[in-house]
Amino acid sequence: MKLLLNRLERRAIVAFVSVIVMSGCQSKSFDPGTEFSDCESCPTMVVVAGGSFQMGSLEGEEGRPEGPVHNVAIGYDFAVGKFELTNGQFAEFVDEENYVQAKNCIVWTDKWEALGDTSWRNPGYGREPLENEPAACLSWHDAKAYVAWLSDKTGKSYRLPSESEWEYFARAGAETRFPWGDSVEGICERVNLFDKSGRKASALVNAENRPYVPAECDDGFAYVSPVGSFPPNAFGLHDVIGNVWEWTEDCYAVPYPLGLSDGSSYQVEGECALRSIRGGGWVTTPLRQRPAFRGRDPEALVFVPFGVRVVRDLK
Repeated sequence: MKLLLNRLERRAIVAFVSVIVMSGCQSKSFDPGTEFSDCESCPTMVVVAGGSFQMGSLEGEEGRPEGPVHNVAIGYDFAVGKFELTNGQFAEFVDEENYVQAKNCIVWTDKWEALGDTSWRNPGYGREPLENEPAACLSWHDAKAYVAWLSDKTGKSYRLPSESEWEYFARAGAETRFPWGDSVEGICERVNLFDKSGRKASALVNAENRPYVPAECDDGFAYVSPVGSFPPNAFGLHDVIGNVWEWTEDCYAVPYPLGLSDGSSYQVEGECALRSIRGGGWVTTPLRQRPAFRGRDPEALVFVPFGVRVVRDLK
């Protein structure tokens, strides 16, 4: 009995010391720009400093306003996934939780069509998706289930970004149409979007019911690209623009709700008809790659260019 108590005491001491050491390390490591991971297979996170920015744009599209332009002040630091969530990371969650995702992902045949054998495991690329490519065909519910599991796994507060947090780290300090400037020139060197490679791989550009206008350049990828294939933005984050769209926490509202200017998400009582989704993707035309552009889709929609980037609270 005494030997057992000694072992328990030693374990308690080791655990106590570990907590102290880890606490000290974490307090030092949460400087802006620092990268960390809460487990071997967890997403790599980058610490982003809070700040103020002008959210929105007067540009927009008919039926998709991006204004009014308003000031948002995020008074806290938070961590953002360096990359979009990968197939390998999502697979670990699915396997551990025996998670059953809604299938019937909408992919392109000769039209946008939900097929019974499509899902994140078979997103219609004509090949198996790679482990280091972003998980696609994810609904908002899939994204929420993953961050809940990751929070339980690590004991940390993982979640989806609010719409204003997303635009803040997408702009990364830029006040221009795109994070690199006002022009689309050179976009294929920075973003995986619908381009000459995409045009060759699909009939999207020739679809009478959905004419897609590709970029007049070639980013080298017909579909998704492995995460990190393009340069990071000024905050050290890859593919915030392009590759796959990224779900946010917000219920979509037009115009932006008054008084919502502190980085928090907008919610409604009862059912939310549409959730905001941001960032453009490999099947998206150049002007929709602007950080201000607002996507809005049903929570349950399983669509081939839809994925997720996680954030984590640091408190």
